[in-house]
Amino acid sequence: MSDRERFVELVRDLPLVSVDLVLVRDGGEVLLGWRTNRPAQHTWFVPGGRILKDERRADALARVAARELGIVDIHALQPAFLGPFEHFYPDCFAGDIGVSTHYVVLAHRIDVPAGFEISGKDEQHAELRWWPIDTALASPDVHRFTRDYLPLLS
Repeated sequence: MSDRERFVELVRDLPLVSVDLVLVRDGGEVLLGWRTNRPAQHTWFVPGGRILKDERRADALARVAARELGIVDIHALQPAFLGPFEHFYPDCFAGDIGVSTHYVVLAHRIDVPAGFEISGKDEQHAELRWWPIDTALASPDVHRFTRDYLPLLS
């Protein structure tokens, strides 16, 4: 069995634990990425990723911030825990193959100053963009799980 096949079996049978990074610029904008992969493909979503086996939450935040956003020291920005959330998707990373995905998400708010820019993006996002929070909350292109975070940002 390949590593990919083994991971599909794990996703079929178990929830994944992940971190989401809710970057808020100058109190009024949230950073969203246009997702190129499943689940939540072709929607605007906050950056995030699963926690790896034997990885501490703080280390997962640092890894995801560096890989997806090019932020070298996320902890200098003092992430604040927003709380646990659950995300249920009808598909998985491998496509629409009859395997759903269940995430237990540990969301973190990261406040950044006006003018803060992101230095990069990864293969998961075709684009990263700052959105006014009210605009993101009203947009059907912003995934509903991301919209769940937005009322907590005021």
